[in-house]
Amino acid sequence: MLALTNVVAQQRDHYRVAFDPATVRNENVAEGEVIKRSFNESKIYPMTSRDYWIYVPAAYDASKPACLFVCLDGVQYNAPTVFDNLIATGQMPVTIGVFVNPGVVRDAEGGVIRYNRSNEFDRTDGTFARFLIEELLPDVERQTTTDGRPIHLSTDPNDCAIAGSSSGGICAFTAAWARPDRFGRVFSAVGTYVSMRGGNEYQAVIRKTEPKPLRIFLQDGLYDVWNGIFGDWYEANILVESALNFSGYEVAHTWGRGGHSNTHANRVFPDVMRWLWKGWPRAVQAGRSQNDMLSAILPDEGGWTRVESAKVADMMFVYGDKIVFTDDDKVCDVEGNEVARLKANERLIGADAEVLYLSNVKNEIIRLAAGRRTKIATAQNKVEQLIATDNLNRYFTFGNSVVKVDAKGAMTVVNDGLNCGASLAIYPDHRLLICNEPNTRWLLSYVVDEQGQPMAGQRFYWLHNTTGDDSQQVGQMTFDENGNLYVATAMGVQICDQNGRVRAILPLPDSAPIRSLAFVGTKLYVVNERGEVYVRELKVAGVQPWQTATSPKSQGQG
Repeated sequence: MLALTNVVAQQRDHYRVAFDPATVRNENVAEGEVIKRSFNESKIYPMTSRDYWIYVPAAYDASKPACLFVCLDGVQYNAPTVFDNLIATGQMPVTIGVFVNPGVVRDAEGGVIRYNRSNEFDRTDGTFARFLIEELLPDVERQTTTDGRPIHLSTDPNDCAIAGSSSGGICAFTAAWARPDRFGRVFSAVGTYVSMRGGNEYQAVIRKTEPKPLRIFLQDGLYDVWNGIFGDWYEANILVESALNFSGYEVAHTWGRGGHSNTHANRVFPDVMRWLWKGWPRAVQAGRSQNDMLSAILPDEGGWTRVESAKVADMMFVYGDKIVFTDDDKVCDVEGNEVARLKANERLIGADAEVLYLSNVKNEIIRLAAGRRTKIATAQNKVEQLIATDNLNRYFTFGNSVVKVDAKGAMTVVNDGLNCGASLAIYPDHRLLICNEPNTRWLLSYVVDEQGQPMAGQRFYWLHNTTGDDSQQVGQMTFDENGNLYVATAMGVQICDQNGRVRAILPLPDSAPIRSLAFVGTKLYVVNERGEVYVRELKVAGVQPWQTATSPKSQGQG
């Protein structure tokens, strides 16, 4: 437990916190300005209206961006007074506060049609972070102080904090979790990390995800809400704190004996701010997780690097020792160099020891070998992805079925009642074929017989999801040399062990969804939803379907 300057041991009468002079107005300290505004133009939350307040400290110099503090549910924690005092004494930087209410949908007479608070705050998909970054904060920067100073906010995550209580507490954490490139410091009071809209999954997801550069303070009380439907607030906060510690985060907490209120948070708020901003402008650093899978695959140094020259509209494939993608009628590597030419209305669907194309005119699968094109099959429906093994068994999906195409072009459809999506991967020993099940968290595993025919499919791999519903959009998949499966998802690259369990998650710096991935040796390349390409070095190498079958060391039944 954090030993705060003014926080004393918790007593049986709920809590006792020593008086902090930063909580009261000081006549010798210049008072900042609080400006009230309304925002009614959201496209992310249509038809909502909300009030928000801007606190501008007296010391704010409009010639340079100020640090930012976003607070949910309006002005809380007596923040303007606390900020006046802490800024004046240099205990926190010059910081503009933005205090925002949740949205409400009203009728023409002003009556409430819908309260949007839980939908905005309790969701764990990062939508509210988008609202702040894309809509509300730009509106804040369109405002001016009463003496005409324009408002300029820093976008450096090291300069930006976010806070809230209850549903606002989990929302503050979610905003930083979803956008660590914009928020680096978090205060979460009596947060609702319970089963309202997926918050109960955080304690598991945090342990599996590569640590992010966040500093987090949690507050709660023993007598916080216990709800028979949603769970125990205090217990959930303890589990989140435990997960953050396991994962190497700079995390502090104060547990009292209070209930679901801001009483305790109000009293400790000055010390929370001192701790969150300590050492500024020194940057908050990501920690080192105790997760053994992360340790096994990640080097001690290095992370994602943007490949600036690449913009990928579709998927990536491995061609020899290069990552390539289809660009109009060309096949290009990630440096933008042309490596092959396609015919009109063709697209690349697989690159390996042979190269496979799909003719969109007749749905013909075409093989290129030694400069010669040969039709190997005609699909009955749209082909999204195709993989081929070293003995030229090819697999693709159409019409929710897996299809095997042998070396002579004969096709065999697997009819077992399971629905297959477009993503495929084959285990390094070529005895298991994996595909996604559309609109679920499941990946299907098929046993491959000696003739290369998939059979005995079952739901096997289960993925995490924070999209706000139970669907899961799965991109490309691939295996590493240890038999671990890498899956492109909205959360990042989810890495499953041989028994189908997610053990590690690698998000991008801005947590953008990943839709395509491919290994070249120990380099893992990914494409996000904007078509941007990132790469990083791992300790393990990827395995390509056309490589000679190998048997990874068994991980046992676990």
